Amino acid sequence: MGMVNTNIDVRKNPNENNASLLRRFSRRVQEAGIMPKVKSLRYHERKPSKLVVKTGALKKLKRRKEYERMKKLGKVS
Repeated sequence: MGMVNTNIDVRKNPNENNASLLRRFSRRVQEAGIMPKVKSLRYHERKPSKLVVKTGALKKLKRRKEYERMKKLGKVS
């Protein structure tokens, strides 16, 4: 997952209350475009490697073959 490399530095001015500081910080974050990038990465999953895909397919084939064998023997309805 890629990280967003933007530092927002907001320092409190001497006569500034917390609400205006928070508002100023939120505006800087909005201007930097950080939130859309973070939200797009939120549910990102890596693609499985070719080896994982192949072994999964082989396991599935093996299970299917075993199921068919059991069905022929009458052990599975």
